[in-house]
Amino acid sequence: MHIDNELIIRPIKENDLIRLWELTCKEKEPEWKKWDAPYFEHESMTYEAYIDKKFHFPDSENVWVIEVNKRVIGTVSYYWEHKPSQWLEMGIGIYDPDFWNGGYGTRALRIWIDHLFQSMPLVRVGYTTWSGNVRMIKVGEKLGMTMEARLRKCRYYNGTYYDSIRMGLLREEWSPVHAK
Repeated sequence: MHIDNELIIRPIKENDLIRLWELTCKEKEPEWKKWDAPYFEHESMTYEAYIDKKFHFPDSENVWVIEVNKRVIGTVSYYWEHKPSQWLEMGIGIYDPDFWNGGYGTRALRIWIDHLFQSMPLVRVGYTTWSGNVRMIKVGEKLGMTMEARLRKCRYYNGTYYDSIRMGLLREEWSPVHAK
């Protein structure tokens, strides 16, 4: 568990699963999906189907919950783009709109990046977003990340083409104290 005042990131517990399902898969068109890769189809499902698909599972190393004042509001995660070269990509989802624009995403990612660099022999961490998610690009900039790639007009959403954006950070560039 890693703490920043009232914000905690921690491994998922069994009793988090209902809340995660409610936030991510219960609704057909959740508000958060308009910002998190909306060009990919969203699948709503019953709680039973959610558990069967094992989208999130307790004690996972690569998906943790973000909790504010004991309320689960989202997740941080990582996956291996290419494990032999330690190429790791990360993600974040603040699913509860009551916690948007309050700096929670920046704080959670700061803790997550620090955890990843401390617990693994990584040279770099990064994530991919799209040019329609300006807030996510700004989060990366606040954390000292570099826009490493901009693939032009390859994401199509609501009749408009957007760019795919890759943000990255090298270990030697990381300073959690200065990333505010």
